[in-house]
Amino acid sequence: MEGLHVSLSAYHIGTLWGLPITSTLLTSWTVVALLLISAVLIGRSLKLVPGRGQVAIEMVLTGAFDYVADTLENKELAKKYFPLIMTMFLFIVAGNLIGLLPFVGPVGIHNATGEHGGLTPLLYPMNTDLNIPLALAIVAFIAIEFAGITALGVFKYAGKFLNFHSVVGFFVGLIELISELARLITFSFRLFGNIFAGKVLLLLALSFIPYLLPVPLLVYEVFVGVIQAIIFALLTLFFIKIAVTPVGEH
Repeated sequence: MEGLHVSLSAYHIGTLWGLPITSTLLTSWTVVALLLISAVLIGRSLKLVPGRGQVAIEMVLTGAFDYVADTLENKELAKKYFPLIMTMFLFIVAGNLIGLLPFVGPVGIHNATGEHGGLTPLLYPMNTDLNIPLALAIVAFIAIEFAGITALGVFKYAGKFLNFHSVVGFFVGLIELISELARLITFSFRLFGNIFAGKVLLLLALSFIPYLLPVPLLVYEVFVGVIQAIIFALLTLFFIKIAVTPVGEH
C-alpha cells in the first residue's frame, strides 16, 4: 500500500490574514458558495404555474416542514427553527457528497514536504476534519439551549438541571446536565467518525482493487453521507423538542 496516506489533522494550504487555511475549510467554503448559488438560481426560476422541478422541490420542503411542525407540535416554533434544521441538513449532505467526487483529494499542490505523499490537496472531505463537525455541534447546541430558554424562560429551563427539591431530583438534574453537555461530543464524533471511516475505506479499496471494489463502496458512502445528514438534522430537531417541553411532560 505504498503511497497510501491518511491524516487525522487537516491539510494546511496557507494563511489568510494570519488565519490558517486548510483544504477542508476550502471545501466548506465551496459548499457554502454552491448552496448560495443554487438558492439564487432556484429563487429566480420560481413561477406561479410551477414546472415539475419546482413542484418536486415544493413537495420535499412542504413535507419536511410538516414533519418539523408535527414533531414540535407548534407551527410557530416550526417556522422559527425549520430554516436552521434544513440548512444544517443541506450543508452536511452537500459536503459529504462533494467529498466523494474524484478530484476531491487527488488534486492539489505538489511539494517536497507535502503530507499526502508529496501532495497537499486543495479540497478534502470537510467532515473528515473534526473542527467542522464540532462547529456544527456547537451551533446545534446553542440553538437547542436558545429554544429551551426562549420557550420556558431562564429559571424554568434551568430548573431541568438544577433541582434542589429532593436528592433524587438533584441527581436526575445532574445527569440531564451531563447529557446536555455530552451532545457536543456525540454530535461531532458521530458525523466525523462515519465520514472519516468511509474515506479510509475508499482509499484502501483503491489501493487493493482500483477499478471494481470502489464502485459499490462509493454507492454505500453516498447512502451513509445522506443518512448522517438526516440523523444530525433529526437529532437537532428532537433535542429542540425536548428543550421546549416543560419539566414533567417529557
